Amino acid sequence: MTQPDIPQELLEQLEQKYASIGQKTETHLEGLLWSKPITYWDYIQTDALLNLQIQRTTLPDEMVFIMYHQVNELLFKMVLWELDQICHTEKPSTSFFTERLMRISRYFDLLTSSFTIMGDGMEVGQYMKFRNTLTPASGFQSAQYRLVEFASTDLINLIDYRFRDTIDRNTPYSHAFEHLYWQAAGKDYKTGKKSYLIQQFEKKYKDEFLKFMEEYNTVNLWRKFSELPIEDQQNEELRQAMRHYDHTVNIKWVMGHLNAARKYIDSGHGDGEATGGSDWKKYMHPKYQRRIFFPALWSEEELANWGNEAYESTKKV
Repeated sequence: MTQPDIPQELLEQLEQKYASIGQKTETHLEGLLWSKPITYWDYIQTDALLNLQIQRTTLPDEMVFIMYHQVNELLFKMVLWELDQICHTEKPSTSFFTERLMRISRYFDLLTSSFTIMGDGMEVGQYMKFRNTLTPASGFQSAQYRLVEFASTDLINLIDYRFRDTIDRNTPYSHAFEHLYWQAAGKDYKTGKKSYLIQQFEKKYKDEFLKFMEEYNTVNLWRKFSELPIEDQQNEELRQAMRHYDHTVNIKWVMGHLNAARKYIDSGHGDGEATGGSDWKKYMHPKYQRRIFFPALWSEEELANWGNEAYESTKKV
């Protein structure tokens, strides 16, 4: 069967592409003679991906636990991919901003709805056995989740509610870091002593976090929203999209995680403590964290009742 001729326009475009980087087109075309056709399993790296699940015990439900958290990390990476595009586009159009924001919200909607996999997908008895082999590791130590927070809002909104009056935009990042809301999960503010959980977390990621905090200080999602035309900032559909993202990440996702933890940790099969030793109920519950990405988009009543489960059940976002 005779193949159609290659369009001259395509050949010229190839010439321009390789000339722009100082390469010879014929060299790359010859390379195609020896390259293998791509397959799904090579492109997705299926073999590598499916060999990343390494159990520490012989309990079957530990595999569910591992895979679920790996899926979470992949979705966090997808969220960060979209946040990076919004935040590092100098003047994103409103349509671009909105479309990327909806992608991010869909990822977190999926994360939130997936907690039934954890809540209903493991035997309590199995979990309470294999969890002891995870100590002192904790889901608290998800670095990507912290990066999502830094990229979403002004840093002041991630500071422990008790210390916000002492911190402003001129505060050194290293000082602000010591008062992030999640420090309360394992830090004694009177003595400054930190739990092993936080010590190891900071040893691994603190430098990266400080750089990321500075990078996103003026280009985070809220700052980008604030740069949109005023009429677009007032657009009800866009404001609802921002509120949906804020509510999903900081209430629905957190409460889904908390309720799953309650089922297992409060089951009576163990000591009621988190694997990392954190005060998990106060650390996780949104009414204690008071973490709100976009406080200017919420009413005084909504802010006052943030994380109040009874109030949440009476309203829709």
